[in-house]
Amino acid sequence: MPDETPHILGKFQDALDKISADLNSMADQVTSNLEMAVRGLTERDSTLCDQVIADDAEVDLLEMKIDEEGLRIMTLYQPVATDLRRVISVMKVSGNLERVGDQAVSIARRARKMNRNLEIAETRLVEPVYKKAISLLQKSLGAFAEGNLEHALEIRGEDAELNEAQKSVSKQLTSRMENDSARIKDYLDLQFIVRWLERVGDHAKNIAEEAVFVTAAMDIRHGAERPEVE
Repeated sequence: MPDETPHILGKFQDALDKISADLNSMADQVTSNLEMAVRGLTERDSTLCDQVIADDAEVDLLEMKIDEEGLRIMTLYQPVATDLRRVISVMKVSGNLERVGDQAVSIARRARKMNRNLEIAETRLVEPVYKKAISLLQKSLGAFAEGNLEHALEIRGEDAELNEAQKSVSKQLTSRMENDSARIKDYLDLQFIVRWLERVGDHAKNIAEEAVFVTAAMDIRHGAERPEVE
């Protein structure tokens, strides 16, 4: 930072606190939207689906606000080392959250469509996939906020478990499609929903990688050696 007077340092810290608070608000909104989208499906409540779709505008605005704040911090204060990594990573986490928000909207729209039809028992197959996905998302966000390297490094293995759960449900739904052609569209809708939930896990993994980048100054996105956890 070019000018490290107490006044400038105070403003810099305020800016860091503000962008972190906005990221937390975005994370809360996105996780709430994902929960409502799945509840809209499992409880057959299209009002919840409508709320998710409406609330996505706030998610998009927060992403743009965080990007603007991040660029302003880098321009005005020229942060280095950990501070620079944190600002860059906050912007990347925000982008991943925006895409999770898009998955929530896709689920809500598909659920609203399914709610117009008679209920099918296979809807329950979505719940274990959702629980794994939301758990991964919350754990990765916690690891990023707290700088918890151990939790961040655990995410990759847990994402593999989510992938297996999604594949198992997809296989079951494919079997249903082959044996019950009358409801094939509903089974296909559920296939899309569990696939979108699997993508939530991908974004959680990306967020965990940013936690590692900030905490250990290592980029593990492409299979780089994992840092040691003390």
